[in-house]
Amino acid sequence: MKRILFAIMAIAALTACGNKAAGDKEPAKKDIAIQLYSVREVLGTGEAVKPVLKQLADMGYTAVEAAGYSDGKIYGLEPAAYKAALDEAGLQSLSTHVNKYISKEELESGDFTESLKWWDECIAAHKVAGVKYIVMPSMARNLNAKDLKTWCDYFNAVGKKCSEAGLLFGYHNHSQEFDKVTDLDEKVYDFMLKNTDPKYVFFEMDVYWACIGRAFPAEYFQKYPGRFRLLHIKDHYEVGASGMVGFDAIFANAKTAGVEGIITEVEGHPEGKTIMEVVKGSLDYLRNAPFVPVHYGE
Repeated sequence: MKRILFAIMAIAALTACGNKAAGDKEPAKKDIAIQLYSVREVLGTGEAVKPVLKQLADMGYTAVEAAGYSDGKIYGLEPAAYKAALDEAGLQSLSTHVNKYISKEELESGDFTESLKWWDECIAAHKVAGVKYIVMPSMARNLNAKDLKTWCDYFNAVGKKCSEAGLLFGYHNHSQEFDKVTDLDEKVYDFMLKNTDPKYVFFEMDVYWACIGRAFPAEYFQKYPGRFRLLHIKDHYEVGASGMVGFDAIFANAKTAGVEGIITEVEGHPEGKTIMEVVKGSLDYLRNAPFVPVHYGE
């Protein structure tokens, strides 16, 4: 009887341990980057970026997209020092957001010589920083077809420069790109997709802003396959919390879109939660979601 009781207790103990292990199992680590704009209130510049980068890596993020380029530096660090800080934290230097608007004179003439000089330094800096994708995060609004075509020509010229340096150039949307061109019955986003060269310009769709603009990301992926190398995965606050973005359909069409990487971005945090809690919750949602792959391009 004692032997039987001991066996039952042993089996129960093993079962309990097994259940605990299953319950405590970490979700798979996935290739998920974070736009550093998300943590701007705690990031700082120079050496101050290092502890935040370490926190993000410890959470499970694998890469970052910068948004702090100015005067040849990234978050106040020389490009090589920025890359070293990421390496130290165990993060990949995936992409960056940089803005260089064309001047009124360039818009009128179609000659981007002066702006392209700025891009020479920018591209060189990000090449040292290990960045693969350079992205323009916005552009002028309320454009007519002529001026919008000039902007598209500008993007093609910048993209060609990036390509020659071994980098890729893309454009990131907000909601206004889903408004109509001022003198055409066509959305700005569609016009841009048609008038930029796929060899030189890809699109980083911000799926949240697309939804705010009353667009349907999966429909764009089907209509313009292969044009969306990166996605900004975003929600009202924490990714997956609002229910307004159809992430399952977005990821089901990611291969058609040509997705090579995803970047979480958080615009802010609700009362009662810190930004780091929202950033962590967003990552946990994506890591636990069965429709989000571990890697891309497979």
